[in-house]
Amino acid sequence: MYKEGFKSGFVAIIGRPNVGKSTLLNRIVAQKIAIMSDKAQTTRNKIQGVYTTKNEQIVFIDTPGIHKPKTKLGDFMVETAYSAIREVDAVLFMVSADQPRGRGDDFIIERLKNAKAPVYLIINKIDTVHPDQLLPIIEDYRNEFDFTEIIPISATEGNNVETLLSTLVDDLPEGPQFYPEDQVTDHPEYFIVSELIREKVLHLTEQEVPHSIAVITESMKRDEFDKIHIQATIIVERDSQKGIIIGKGGKMLKNIGVKSRKDIENLLGNKVYLELWVKVQKNWRDKQKDLQNFGYREMDY
Repeated sequence: MYKEGFKSGFVAIIGRPNVGKSTLLNRIVAQKIAIMSDKAQTTRNKIQGVYTTKNEQIVFIDTPGIHKPKTKLGDFMVETAYSAIREVDAVLFMVSADQPRGRGDDFIIERLKNAKAPVYLIINKIDTVHPDQLLPIIEDYRNEFDFTEIIPISATEGNNVETLLSTLVDDLPEGPQFYPEDQVTDHPEYFIVSELIREKVLHLTEQEVPHSIAVITESMKRDEFDKIHIQATIIVERDSQKGIIIGKGGKMLKNIGVKSRKDIENLLGNKVYLELWVKVQKNWRDKQKDLQNFGYREMDY
């Protein structure tokens, strides 16, 4: 749909793991569509969040954190992030105010030098540092790259997020409305449900489990009382991980289910009955067929 004077475009959010990309995306669309965790490499696919007003629409692409890959899944995640840079109208390079510029940031900056779209530096977590510390951070990054704009924000508190949005809108071209005004993501409900369950596993289980899990939503059916019955499988790589996720007497799996159900009910606006299973699929992160079966499909580069 095209309206005269309407502005639209696609914007990639990139950066190292754990700088707050998903937190920013969720704040902008005012709904939880990207999972958040203090564990690195939480986001695996490109997750699109849609911000719409009567005069503009910005489609944000939250990419996996750029890191040194150790598995085929890691390769997929990093290439996913870089492919986003090639297909957008603007790039938000997000860094954290409470972390010094590191080799990972320099590595991303080198790749950004080939970007055709304008690049904005977004310094997140400004609520965690003294204002006097910001100027040296800005100068340090400015010496490395000629950013279109440098915008300090707090995605958690919401500081300066409106400024970021209005700056982006000013620079976007006129264009069509790509999505209906009430749509906040391009991902199907099955995908978001799987991600919400995976988030709870990340929060509740030990350090050895998180990167070894995938979640598949097998079915979603509505009954005559408008309650949604969901069946989902948590995939792990080892029997020991299955034991951790099930927990003593099934306590951990029950806890994962209870916490997941609350978020899923908020997402769907209905009561939910959630059934979870745990399945061992050895070394799935290094098997192309398993990666595709679990939703990590090769893209057209």
